[in-house]
Amino acid sequence: MLLIVGYGSIGRELAKRARAFEMRVWGVTRSGEGHGNDAERIFSAAQLHQALPEADYVVIAAPETAETKHLIGAKEIARMKRGARLINVGRGSLLDEKELVCALDRGALAGAAVDVAQTEPLPADSPLWRARNLFITPHTSALSDRMWKRQAALLVELLERWFDGKEMFNRVDLARGY
Repeated sequence: MLLIVGYGSIGRELAKRARAFEMRVWGVTRSGEGHGNDAERIFSAAQLHQALPEADYVVIAAPETAETKHLIGAKEIARMKRGARLINVGRGSLLDEKELVCALDRGALAGAAVDVAQTEPLPADSPLWRARNLFITPHTSALSDRMWKRQAALLVELLERWFDGKEMFNRVDLARGY
């Protein structure tokens, strides 16, 4: 089962792809509410500890806010199924890297992948470089051959809406921080 922590637009796209491979998918949102038919269950952030023990894969795709810093630390990793895999494509601050390294070294997690780190670029002396079963990418998980075309189309549509006085979408909620 795949648990997506941060079941927003990125999490929902991941869920669609996972479901295509017949994976069971659960999501975690701040409120416990979510839309889309690709997750069997949606948990609130307060229920994260309830969902973690069931997951074979945990993907962190949440935004960085005051509430999400070190969202996954020692307590959360300890609740995960032995042999699970943890993937962070959200923000480096969401994952306690020291606890990740410890969990990998003692075999509590079968593996992990991080596309983001607390300090970027990742320093040469970071313990992450020496961690067992850790795959590191340089903050490139969003890149694809279609990214710039999609970004340009989004910009053009937003500019047209702006000049036509239409309602904007993709707005940042300053109170939430994303």
